Amino acid sequence: MHRPWVLGLTGGIGSGKSAAADILQQWGATVVDTDQLAHQLTAPQGAAMPALIQAFGTAIAAADGSMDRTVMRERVFHDPTARQQLEAILHPMIQHSAEDAVQQAQGVYVVLVVPLLFETGHYTQRVHRTLVVDCPEDLQIARVMQRSQLDADMVRRIMAQQWNRQQRLTAADDVVDNQGSLDELQAQLWPLHQAYLEKTRLWRANTGFA
Repeated sequence: MHRPWVLGLTGGIGSGKSAAADILQQWGATVVDTDQLAHQLTAPQGAAMPALIQAFGTAIAAADGSMDRTVMRERVFHDPTARQQLEAILHPMIQHSAEDAVQQAQGVYVVLVVPLLFETGHYTQRVHRTLVVDCPEDLQIARVMQRSQLDADMVRRIMAQQWNRQQRLTAADDVVDNQGSLDELQAQLWPLHQAYLEKTRLWRANTGFA
């Protein structure tokens, strides 16, 4: 079975995980983004929608048949049991989709983007190294408010569900600082990318995977 070398990429909301993943993809890596997989599963006719509607009712479905993320966000923030139900439905499906995507990857290595990489624990057993995209918390809040039209209080509530900045930095194998420009982010990622290519080469040589 083909088992590519896998980098686990994470960071707090608004840190710039997607920007970092896009750069690594441009350099030949295959990106598997669990947030994108979750969106696919909860899109119109998404594989998770029947189970979600059965568990939470039609109120969580938007007019087009997708999951209404605003309604669901409010539901799980106010009801821990609802959060557990949501995770029990979605997480196994996301994990299965992610594993399939990793197995099919043809890039120089795989970048597995997981917002709650350390918190869930599931994916840390499946990656060879971890990279955290970091920036100050006030910048996280400003970025999310700008892109998602959420107020600061809601962003802080989302952040409270994640590990704090220091916890992520302590757990990370590698860290890039993303409070500057894309060029500055790229300059930090380039030597890491070269190191990951070398780790991939050595791993393939040691395991016999071509």
